[in-house]
Amino acid sequence: MEALLVLIPVALFLGGLGLAAFLWSVASGQYEDLEGAAERILFDDEDPQS
Repeated sequence: MEALLVLIPVALFLGGLGLAAFLWSVASGQYEDLEGAAERILFDDEDPQS
């Protein structure tokens, strides 16, 4: 029972940390161009690497 007194706050802290990281990534525009990378792989580079 004493372990729950430690594990519950730790779990809440880690959940809040994950939520804060997700909200930061949304606010900084990480999810704005979801199709760009998927389509970019289909096109050849104009300047081929040698």
